[in-house]
Amino acid sequence: MDAVWRLESARIIAGLARLVRDVGLAEELAQDALVAALEQWPGSGVPDNPGAWLMAVGKRRAIDRIRREQRLETKLEEIGHGLEPEAREAPPEFDLAADDEHIEDDVLRLVFTACHPVLSTQARVAMTLRMLGGLTTEEIARAFLTSEPTVAQRIVRAKRTLSEAGVPFEVPEGPDRAARLSSVLEVVYLIFNEGYAASGGDDWVRTDLCQEALRLGRILAHLAPGEPEVHGLVALMEIQASRIRARTGPSGEPVPLHEQDRSRWDRLLIHRGFAALLRAREIGAPPGPYVLQAAIAACHAQAATAADTDWAQIASLYGHLARVAPSPIVELNRAVAVGMADGPEAGLRLVDAIAGEAALRGYPLLPGVRGDLLARLGRAAEARAEFERAAELTRNAPERRVLLDRAAALPGAQ
Repeated sequence: MDAVWRLESARIIAGLARLVRDVGLAEELAQDALVAALEQWPGSGVPDNPGAWLMAVGKRRAIDRIRREQRLETKLEEIGHGLEPEAREAPPEFDLAADDEHIEDDVLRLVFTACHPVLSTQARVAMTLRMLGGLTTEEIARAFLTSEPTVAQRIVRAKRTLSEAGVPFEVPEGPDRAARLSSVLEVVYLIFNEGYAASGGDDWVRTDLCQEALRLGRILAHLAPGEPEVHGLVALMEIQASRIRARTGPSGEPVPLHEQDRSRWDRLLIHRGFAALLRAREIGAPPGPYVLQAAIAACHAQAATAADTDWAQIASLYGHLARVAPSPIVELNRAVAVGMADGPEAGLRLVDAIAGEAALRGYPLLPGVRGDLLARLGRAAEARAEFERAAELTRNAPERRVLLDRAAALPGAQ
């Protein structure tokens, strides 16, 4: 049942949303169908086409809902078209071929609706994981280290916001499509990043979140094959995910990139990432932020050892990224690359130039990077203070332990 719901929920909700034009109502109808399956399948067995069964029940629940609320007869005819009256008693298996031509467009509409900018980032994440990922409220809460009531409230408020704002169930066109696509990609990558380097809790990596983001990204690439940034994001996530097995030590502690056992990197995921990056480039558009980040990840993946890394090329790509999508975070990463390519003094100058940025206030990676550069310059006391500062700022327990160990290992530590 869980597997069926994970695989089919997005298609079912999307198909119902096209009919009732309300994402919140569509999810309720899909949940009603799931309840019916839980009641009937233990006795009757799982149908040959469980997705079609759930869609059929969802449509019939829609008919009941419309009748209760005395909706327009034309809407009833639209939803009920083709359903035989006698089929209401026990939904048989039937072919949903009439819907096949719509289903991919429906899912794409659901993606753009769940990630609409009218919603807060947290609400977009919750909606995406719930409606596209098929995750329960409890699973979302556990993944993001928050309470189940908090997640439930976010989803309820998000549905209400979409309804009150009159957000249409559609794929936007023109400039609005580009703006909305950026929001969609941001949500998927946020989910991946939380799995790749957890911001809090007792685990450094949450593989389940990475896998969920990858699944969503691959779906999106199938639905929007002509969007280079979609393929860029998929390439980035595939290549980053290839390192997951090597990113933690025996006790779950973080292992820095330059210390990782590269024989443990997943070559299949790297190959998939390179293929996605090639598809993005073949489209021919100027490289966007995700394509550039994927190219940086590819540079790391091509290096057989850490010493073989082409840091000058990575620094150049970060410079390009800083022009395309300027941000203090990008500049901080560029400082790391420059510090490796041109020496720690050059990297430290870049870090100090952005140290006062509001976006980096309370960001543990800033003192962490500064500590590393200072340590390489032999300024142990300053480096130790930076590592201790980074340890205070992080909410992730394994990362905190590693930072404190680095501080303690420096000369002059008590």
